[in-house]
Amino acid sequence: MNDILIKFILSAGTLLIMFSIAGLLTWVERKQSALMQDRIGANRASIFGFKAMGLFHPIADVLKMLSKEEFIPEGANKFLFNLAPYVSIIFALVSFAAIPIGGVLVLNNHVIELQAANLNVALIFIFTMMSMSVYGVVLAGFSSNNNYAFLGGMRGAAQMIAYEITMGAAIIGVIMVFNTIDLQGLDRAQGAYMLGGWLPKWGIFVQPLSFFLFLTAAMAETKRTPFDLPEGESEIIGYFVEYSGMKFGMFFLADLVETLLVAALMATLFFGGWQVPYLHPDGFYFPWGGHMALSNLPVVILGVLSFFIKVSFFIWVLMAVRWTLPRFRYDQLMNLGWKILLPASLINIAITAVVITLLR
Repeated sequence: MNDILIKFILSAGTLLIMFSIAGLLTWVERKQSALMQDRIGANRASIFGFKAMGLFHPIADVLKMLSKEEFIPEGANKFLFNLAPYVSIIFALVSFAAIPIGGVLVLNNHVIELQAANLNVALIFIFTMMSMSVYGVVLAGFSSNNNYAFLGGMRGAAQMIAYEITMGAAIIGVIMVFNTIDLQGLDRAQGAYMLGGWLPKWGIFVQPLSFFLFLTAAMAETKRTPFDLPEGESEIIGYFVEYSGMKFGMFFLADLVETLLVAALMATLFFGGWQVPYLHPDGFYFPWGGHMALSNLPVVILGVLSFFIKVSFFIWVLMAVRWTLPRFRYDQLMNLGWKILLPASLINIAITAVVITLLR
């Protein structure tokens, strides 16, 4: 019963933390864009005169959306119309259950893996959940009884399918190198070292092309600039153009949840996840021969901090790209996915196979 309770607390805590961070990203996006454009940024909402650098804006947004009238267009399929935003956000959130946020914590003789769902097929589970979110986009566009929404839904489905294939192909090289699809095992495998023990064996160093392919495809998967063709406001197109109130907010939040998920995957697959360079289960072992002994709790805390620092860095990268590059034309978007990224990922698989075979 204790193990079940621990798993429940870990699962609920992981989802709560990730959902809260995704909500906070609305503030992060405003502040980062303001800094990049030499503006003050979010600073209007206040409570008793305190503005807290605009941190009250997410609260104001939620209250505004909850108080707005929810509108369902005439002729819309009410059941599918109401279902679509839940499909989009639930499957994105469930994916976090398989993301390891830390190593092994030992408390009162209980060995706790800091991973809500300790699956040996975690990578397949995450990609399955991510692919299910396509249904939310399609259902929203189809059920709205609006041609522009329908076009946005079709754009979104075509884009997400195209770039999910590239995402899957891009990580095959990582799987071939580390020989596992268990994310916890993959994190541990990246704890090895190369070049005489100086360089961590992270995915970015053994699969650099795979990283850039995955990064590009993942940005397209989040449907955000420069890959935001399914919701091109300047073209009056958007799969959730008919949504209002909190259902609109759920679609917006789903994109931010996917951004957070993509950042977590890049940290896990290519930057060692919770691994800290030269940190082992019993402390630091430096390549020049030094040693710093640590107990289990500090090691785990450093690992969790390392994971969230890496995730924060990739969120910053994704936000910077979102506010820097202009939107692609749709034909450019599809050409990039099918004619450049997918062939490049297949070439990467072939090169990786040859190198592994020669090294054996």
